[in-house]
This record gives sequence, C-alpha cells and structure tokens, in this order.
Amino acid sequence: MPLIVSAVVPVYNEEGAAVQVAREIETAFTATFGGDGFEIIFVDDRSTDDTHARLVAAQGDIPSLRVLRHENNVGKSGAMRTGVFAARAPLVVTLDGDGQNPAADAARLLQILRDAPETVGMVAGQRRNRQDTSSKRVASRWANRIRKAMLNDKADDTGCGLKALRREVFLRLPYFDQMHRYLPSLVTREGFEILFEPVDDRLRTTGQSKYTNIGRLAVALSDLPGVMWLNSRLRQPGKVTESER
Repeated sequence: MPLIVSAVVPVYNEEGAAVQVAREIETAFTATFGGDGFEIIFVDDRSTDDTHARLVAAQGDIPSLRVLRHENNVGKSGAMRTGVFAARAPLVVTLDGDGQNPAADAARLLQILRDAPETVGMVAGQRRNRQDTSSKRVASRWANRIRKAMLNDKADDTGCGLKALRREVFLRLPYFDQMHRYLPSLVTREGFEILFEPVDDRLRTTGQSKYTNIGRLAVALSDLPGVMWLNSRLRQPGKVTESER
C-alpha cells in the first residue's frame, strides 16, 4: 500500500516528550489512515540530551517511526526541511516535538487537505486557548499583527506547529532560517490557497521553550523585510501549456 501521509517532527532536547509524541501520532494515524498508510519522521537537530537514543529505542515497537539526525544544529526550519525532503508521501504534516500539538488535530488537518482541491496548498492550524505565559502570548500577538499587516497573509497564528502541506508545494518554497514562521505567505506566493483550522494547544509538561520572548520577536521582525522582498520579486507565468508534436 502506498503511503498517504508523512508526519514530520523536528526535535531538539525533547527527551521527556519525543517518544510519547511518536506513540500518540502512531495511535491517531493508525485509526485515521490505517496501519500502512503513514510514516512518522523525527528529525533530531543535534540534541545534547537523550532524545536521539530514546527515539531509536522506540523504533522497535513503533514500526512507522523513522529517526534522522543532523550533524550540526540548524534550527526548526532546517529540521523541518530535512524531514519534508525525506518524506515518501505526497501529503505532509508538521508537529512540534514538545507534546503541545494533539496528533488527532494533525490527522484532521491532513484529511481536510486530502479532500481539498489541488489549488489548496496548505491547511494551517490556528491555536485556541493557548497554554503559554501571558508575556509569550503578548509577544506573539504583536509579531503576528505586524506580520499580517505587512504581508497580508491572512494568518492569525503562524507560530502554530501544526501545518499540513502538499510536499510538492513545500519543495517549491525558498529556504531560509526561520522560514517556518512565514509559510502562509510563502505558500500564497506560489499561487496556492490556504485554509485555516482551529486546533487545540496543550500545556508543555517537560523540557523548555527554545526561544525567549524578545528573541522570538526580534527574529520574526528581522526576517520580515526579506520576505516582503521575495514576494515583490515573483513574476507568475500563469497557466503553462505544452505544444503537441
């Protein structure tokens, strides 16, 4: 049976959550896509804790689990890119490795994308009832407002790790560090539609966030002019036809 979907999970120092996340994806995806219809790809971004060893050990009882490891730490966007490149299915969903994204929501976004017209390139999760500190929510809200106003990408929450994409669409996108924050704009740039779906957000129970509030805001805003430039430099050819011999 050909693979229907691939789950891509970038992880860095998530030894307390990674295996549980993999088990939850296995359960939810088996119920939705069948035992042979999916794969789970964890990309260890050169963790310094026991994340990699625990994931490798879990492969014995999670048959769909693949574990990739970076030689160098390159960040979330780089790990996501590695996972999508390695994916064998035409539809891909990304999840965070800290356990805050429910696997059932990931499966639901994939079902919506699978049933959507080919013009829809991505189904993006929008978190409801965010389980973050008030300072983190405020910083995220400001960054989202500024980005949305400047790019008109219609996304209220680009920081949500849950995003279902057509793999061929992702492969068209220009790559740069922190690109995961701009996926709605980049997918729209390629001429595809985006659907937004509410998803749940759970409290982190292990590990710690990889960004400070100020750092997150600074990175997001520093990349904004570059994404605006990319959008301004695209010229769409319209429909492409091939002449018959």
